[in-house]
Amino acid sequence: MRDRRVVIEAALCAFCNVAAAVVAGVTLFILGLVAVKGMDHMSWEFLSTPPTGDMASGGILPMINGTVMLVLLMSLFTAPLGGLIALYLNEVSARGWRYHAIMSSVRSMAAIPSIVYGLFGLAFYVTVIGGGLDALFGFEARVFQERCLLWAALTMGTLTLPTNVVAVTEALELVPGSQRHAALCMGYTRWETIKWVVAPQAAGGMLTGLALSISRGAGEVAPILFVGVAYYMPGFTGDPLGQFMELGYHIFVMTTQSSNVERTLPIQYATTLALLTVTFALNAVGQYIRWRYRLKVAPR
Repeated sequence: MRDRRVVIEAALCAFCNVAAAVVAGVTLFILGLVAVKGMDHMSWEFLSTPPTGDMASGGILPMINGTVMLVLLMSLFTAPLGGLIALYLNEVSARGWRYHAIMSSVRSMAAIPSIVYGLFGLAFYVTVIGGGLDALFGFEARVFQERCLLWAALTMGTLTLPTNVVAVTEALELVPGSQRHAALCMGYTRWETIKWVVAPQAAGGMLTGLALSISRGAGEVAPILFVGVAYYMPGFTGDPLGQFMELGYHIFVMTTQSSNVERTLPIQYATTLALLTVTFALNAVGQYIRWRYRLKVAPR
């Protein structure tokens, strides 16, 4: 019986290793293909100029600006709110049925199709919040009740919020409860315990959650279709109340709505490479901040 169990465990281990190698190989192949094809069309002019004509020529500067602005505004919404929700659930509220019901709902929200969040953003942020602000300030013309970068960022923030809450929650759960009890016994208040004991040790997990949110938000296209992305807006200046162009949507347009898809293949590969570079760069910044913070709080 023991020999049979060892054989089964070895077979499962070998299967998992093979599956992981296949996934890694396919991923590396895709990344290599995009890098090789994209570099052929990549240049400083391509990165620093707007598209021209039917977007089969020119560059992608407005798409880069729009993507970076979208991710930054989304992060400003997701990181503080996700951290506060996770801190309340783990450090303040009781671990009763309400906690488990809320966490189950959060995990279910993370599995909702992204296009549903786009419809939610259109109905709630654009119509309800935007229309309410226009009524509050007495604007006769639509100012806030328009599809724009701000509502797109909030929609993306709502999409990535469950991922952030789950990641921060798991990071907080890794902090030993004995350290909380020791801090309270030494006279710390609950807030001081969270500030000086819990938060520093969970900061790495919090930044990991933000990195995961950035990765998902930068690559999603479906939600922003309804709440602000534009087909062609070469003069985008970063106005939060204006429409914007985005790298993922530009790839979608080039592959589905171009009059000559074959002619735009170099632009598709180069734009995909630029999107991957922006995503990896934003993640690298988050990982660097996490590494520096861990060095700062590590015991000497």
